[in-house]
Amino acid sequence: MAEIDLTQAEADSLIAMEKHKINDDQTHFPDTGGRVAISLQSPDRRELFTVDITRSGIKLTKATFQNRGRQVVVLLRLDIEGAPHRNPDGVEVSCPNLHVYREGYADKWAIPAPPDLIALNGSLYSTVDLFMQRCNVTQMPIIQKGLFS
Repeated sequence: MAEIDLTQAEADSLIAMEKHKINDDQTHFPDTGGRVAISLQSPDRRELFTVDITRSGIKLTKATFQNRGRQVVVLLRLDIEGAPHRNPDGVEVSCPNLHVYREGYADKWAIPAPPDLIALNGSLYSTVDLFMQRCNVTQMPIIQKGLFS
């Protein structure tokens, strides 16, 4: 993917911006090894966003949820049950971790995922809902729960 540099103020504004579902279509939560991209928009329809849900093909509890703006800019990314992440300063952050856009580094920095971002029951389906709340999705898309969600 091409990289677009945003100022920190632009990125913070996009992260904080309300995001709405574009339509009432149902999306199926991906099974293991699957991926889905859900389109969202700002209330004034001037900004488009995407929430990507990616599941591991081997480990049932491993997933990545990310919120993109401007088609290619990762604003927030939550990694669950993956390998530790090494930040540009050499500090290692274990999973689950949350990547937040940082000017000059894009999504290359991670912090430990806040406890309120991971569902207490361990459900990836429930955690994606918490993630979308963190992304300020105020009109949620319809996501159909799958057999292994």
